[in-house]
Amino acid sequence: MVFIQVIGGKFKGLKLESGKNEFLRPTKDRIKESIFDILQFKIINKSFIDVFGGTGQVGIEALSRGAKDVTILEINKESADLIRKNISKLKSIGNIKMINTDEKKYLQSTGQNFDIAFLDPPYKDMDLLNETLELISEKMAENGIIITETLANYNAPEKIKNFSLQKRYKYGNITLNIYNSIKIKFNLI
Repeated sequence: MVFIQVIGGKFKGLKLESGKNEFLRPTKDRIKESIFDILQFKIINKSFIDVFGGTGQVGIEALSRGAKDVTILEINKESADLIRKNISKLKSIGNIKMINTDEKKYLQSTGQNFDIAFLDPPYKDMDLLNETLELISEKMAENGIIITETLANYNAPEKIKNFSLQKRYKYGNITLNIYNSIKIKFNLI
């Protein structure tokens, strides 16, 4: 069994399982650290959603670093079970929930709004990302932040409804794309 770990916050050092599913591709520590360096204190007491949960590590990291509540979506039952197992390792669970569902159906039906969204879909299915970006943009708070993790050759849209691409961070063949509300812009440099 390969382990990954929480790299910051109150659960720092906690070992999480990465599973045996060949389709799982946990976010590398270097990229995960960059995500939370970009967010810095903007995550404190905010509502966070990890749309393609995988192992649950990014959502757990968000809770560890002070998110008010975390929702993790995962369509694959085996991965959803792994996320539940990883969540059960938290000493104080806090407000974190894992939902084993189709992300598009969930986003179409939920009445909840989120402050920060992280989307790391299967790299082979960027159409899924594009569809999901449209849906998540409708569920974001007015000053929301959307972060996507994609292959570097993905042509990220410049605008998604009321969000615009503010910054790209490249790490080898991976890119983080940062979207902010058009109404309220953060300095994410």
